[in-house]
Amino acid sequence: MPVTVNRTEGCRAEITWEPQDDMQGYLVQSIDNERLAYALESLGASQAGLNEPTASEDYALSQASATAYLAQLLERRAAVQVVQLREHYGLSWRRIAVHLFDDAAKQSSVRRMYEAGRRHLGT
Repeated sequence: MPVTVNRTEGCRAEITWEPQDDMQGYLVQSIDNERLAYALESLGASQAGLNEPTASEDYALSQASATAYLAQLLERRAAVQVVQLREHYGLSWRRIAVHLFDDAAKQSSVRRMYEAGRRHLGT
């Protein structure tokens, strides 16, 4: 994998990549505007932190905005990857559903992702 995330010690990690691994600049932008940090903080939030937040309103809005923005980018990328799995690798709807959702019955969800991916690709 060209982008690497290494846990260095304790609660620390290091992310490295080459310029060609971030052709659209999403990694750099997500780091520079702190979206990645906000989203990771949201990911690591405890249940108590989710139920009884202590952050300021502005901070909470920034965190929610960053998390939603990155989720949208990742959702779009996942849809394009489903197109690649189907068209390039020839995988069945069932196999993709098992790997994405741990549920072979979610083939219609995979088909919806496929259609969304085709729209994002402009095909």
